[in-house]
Amino acid sequence: MAGETAVLAGAIVLGVMYWAGWCWREGGGLPGLLVKTGSTALLALFAFMADGPWLLVAGLALSSAGDAFLAMDKPGEDKWLKPGMAAFFLAHVAYVALFWALPQADRTLLNLTAQIVLVLGGVVFVRWLAPSLGSMRIPVFAYTAIILVMGAAALRLPPPFLLVTLGAVMFVASDMILSLQLFTRPPGAAKRMGPSLAVWGLYFFGQVLIAWGGVYPFISVAE
Repeated sequence: MAGETAVLAGAIVLGVMYWAGWCWREGGGLPGLLVKTGSTALLALFAFMADGPWLLVAGLALSSAGDAFLAMDKPGEDKWLKPGMAAFFLAHVAYVALFWALPQADRTLLNLTAQIVLVLGGVVFVRWLAPSLGSMRIPVFAYTAIILVMGAAALRLPPPFLLVTLGAVMFVASDMILSLQLFTRPPGAAKRMGPSLAVWGLYFFGQVLIAWGGVYPFISVAE
């Protein structure tokens, strides 16, 4: 227990460091890449050390790979955007499989409405964004589809996995803000600090909630 707790604490320290010192800057260089990637890699290590589901470990590890790819682009470049999106796409596939394998809440009007609102809201959003996507239209449509499936699957989880559900919704919100930064920002315009802080904060702490909620409620249910 002490070992995985220390690893989780290290992940949070690195995540906060990246939030405060790098996420809102243009290019973080090697230090920024290591801090960013290290934070989510440690979350994967935490889940592994705590005997979490292998799909959870895979989702976190693939997310860390996606972070590494996206951090490798220099300001004004996007050559690592598609590899990064591919890694996150696979991470969401792992999460969908994980959420479907976990106990499911009874179908209620509340969770059905939440799923419908999420999916329809995502479809309307990406349809509005479409004219700005250019050659990225197909990859973004595919990515949007899988992250909406992931979010909808999380909304069907029962109360013991509430942290996982909250983390998944935070992940979706982060990606919506990030897509605005990537595809609607005028060419050459600098990052805006507020949205950048929101993107990383929602994403990273959403992943923390998925990791923590996926490990310990899973163990308690098994017991």
